[in-house]
Amino acid sequence: MIKRIIAVVLLTLSIAACGTKKAATGFEESNAKAAGVIKNHYDNATQFNTLSGKLRATYQNADRTQSVNLSFRMEKDKAIWMSASILGFPMAKVYITPQKVSYYEKVGKTYFDGDFSLISEWLGTPLDFEKLQNLLLGQAIYDLRTDAYTLSESPRGFQLLPKKTSDVKKMFMLDAETYKAKAQQLAQDSKNRSVTVTYDEYQNVSGRLFPETITIIANEAGESTNITLQYRSLEFDGDVSFPFSIPSGYDEISVE
Repeated sequence: MIKRIIAVVLLTLSIAACGTKKAATGFEESNAKAAGVIKNHYDNATQFNTLSGKLRATYQNADRTQSVNLSFRMEKDKAIWMSASILGFPMAKVYITPQKVSYYEKVGKTYFDGDFSLISEWLGTPLDFEKLQNLLLGQAIYDLRTDAYTLSESPRGFQLLPKKTSDVKKMFMLDAETYKAKAQQLAQDSKNRSVTVTYDEYQNVSGRLFPETITIIANEAGESTNITLQYRSLEFDGDVSFPFSIPSGYDEISVE
């Protein structure tokens, strides 16, 4: 279950990485209104040092639907940790830092322990910690301040489309009042794959707006996979730890 969720998240990030570009010049002057909306998106980003809580993940494809409850912890810009348990016994753990990705699961007795460069080489595109963190926090996966966008307004909010074309088509939808992300869509037609991330609800926790439900719909080669993430019992700026140790006798997952 955790392995399938990781696979979909990696697909999302790999498409995002393919569309990364260098900073555009003259952005503020050429599209001041879009620049203002983007500035508000970052000005309204949730500020915290640590975060902990519960996360319910539901995985669905054409063959099955599965759900799992996870303990979730984060130290902003430094670490993301998740633990799946059944009756109090840990069944899988994930520990991610800007330098490293570690994971193990007890059912198949497998693990992965390597850096982002190894996964990037495996997928053929560069990945990083920041894009994953942005996805989980309701921030734009890309840094919107480094490119030029066309802005349009609708009852749903502010829609941003890149002015320049690339192999990856991108769309970002921001809420008209809070400037929080409502949807992000990435599509790579050349490889027949796309991902849509929607933030259905936000919750107010200690005066901070934070995603309540995130839905990821990934399509690849005509097959669709849905993942729904629901945050519960969130606490900001408490003491957190990230216990992680790969049990002995487990088989390493090859990414070659």
